[in-house]
Amino acid sequence: MTDTTERGYDRHMLEALVCPVTHATLRYDARAQELISEAAGLAFPIRDGIPIMLLDEARQIRA
Repeated sequence: MTDTTERGYDRHMLEALVCPVTHATLRYDARAQELISEAAGLAFPIRDGIPIMLLDEARQIRA
């Protein structure tokens, strides 16, 4: 059995993704449904269980 969240996707799959800018690991924020790249200062949204890893969809998390 896989570690699947209530939203229907595998948390281990999310943890395997890396930042498309820095290639650093990402932090999963379940409350905000985002993958956070501390290194790049970006938050990538997760929509309908699908991580959107496009720079134009990312949110700046620092100035």
